[in-house]
Amino acid sequence: MLIALKVDVDTYRGTREGALRLADLLEQLDVRATFLFSLGPDHTGRAIRRAFRPGFLGKVKRTSVLEHYGLKTLLYGVLLPGPHIGRRCRAEMQSIARRRFEVGVHTWDHVRWQDGVTRASEAWTRRELTLARDQFGEVFGRAPLVHGAAGWQMNRHVPALQHELGFHYASDTRGQEPFLPACVGSVPVPQLPTTLPTFDELIGREDLGGADPVDYLLQATARSGARPHVFTLHAELEGGKYLPAFERLLREWRQRGAQLTDLATYMATLDAATLPRRLIVEGTVEGRSGTLATEASAVH
Repeated sequence: MLIALKVDVDTYRGTREGALRLADLLEQLDVRATFLFSLGPDHTGRAIRRAFRPGFLGKVKRTSVLEHYGLKTLLYGVLLPGPHIGRRCRAEMQSIARRRFEVGVHTWDHVRWQDGVTRASEAWTRRELTLARDQFGEVFGRAPLVHGAAGWQMNRHVPALQHELGFHYASDTRGQEPFLPACVGSVPVPQLPTTLPTFDELIGREDLGGADPVDYLLQATARSGARPHVFTLHAELEGGKYLPAFERLLREWRQRGAQLTDLATYMATLDAATLPRRLIVEGTVEGRSGTLATEASAVH
């Protein structure tokens, strides 16, 4: 069983602290992973607008947002100016790349993308993707190949723009298997959807009866047999309080024979021409508020 690890790095603090802790652990265990960086200003505090979404306050209560992100981060973009991650965390991001971890684009402004992209125009979407791509080039001296949308949020313009801007593959969606977006008039960029629930979607859920997230994930992958998976983690969570639990998960997966790797290695095992074409539709995921970009079940 192959499990590709995708690290979403959402914040300034997550880039300076959590991402480096994760890189240290992964290097120690000789495990590959893909780090996707937010490259513009950290405006995490503006996410307070999500308080009106169904389920958001419940998720905040379950996952102790203040503890994981810190008070200063929750004030960025509201009472404190948002630090520019790409400029101020250049050394940290380059350090991770030098250790031979795959690096790619998560977003320019995480909150702006997550809260605005689904209703945005082609021009708005192009600007956000271009800003992130160009800042990535300034940090790493090369163009990014992989994109992973903030909050699994997309619109109909994203697949075509990803191709135009030079991305080779993406992990923007939730789903069951790799696919090609069913786009009209564009060359689709293959999607490697997140297939497993995240730690923050499992913690404290009453319907799971207090199940330990690590045990739940181990059981989920055992039930799926040899089917490959993409597991998304967050620098602010698994690179912080959940680091010991994440280490236990990695060690247990490895003991069970799983190949733990990055998105590039996973993509190299696939023949893009033979992937099914599927629509990207709005859907829901247990434990996460709002709707997400999901892989439609019907083949197109």
